Amino acid sequence: MRKSTLALVTVLALSLALPVFAADDGTAIFKSKCAMCHGPDGSGSTPMGKSMKMRDLRSPEVQKQTDIQLTDLIAGGKGKMPAYGKKLTTSEIQAVIAHLRTLKK
Repeated sequence: MRKSTLALVTVLALSLALPVFAADDGTAIFKSKCAMCHGPDGSGSTPMGKSMKMRDLRSPEVQKQTDIQLTDLIAGGKGKMPAYGKKLTTSEIQAVIAHLRTLKK
């Protein structure tokens, strides 16, 4: 196999694998930053989630929000939810959103 063909195959293989890594990163970030309030399943059925009357992240109401709306919410925070715009990179926030999309009912 020629070097240029091998390089192309390698790039294609990596590009196909990256979204999987991003989703895994999003799951890990969600578990470490979000799950204590939102719950591991996003239902908000934790003591903190219940006391703050958090929305169910799996609900159609939340799931219909655009990625831009969710990015703004995660980066800027809301109410008692901290702003993660300076703590997470844009790609990390996108990975969390990718994870949130897997939670839908």
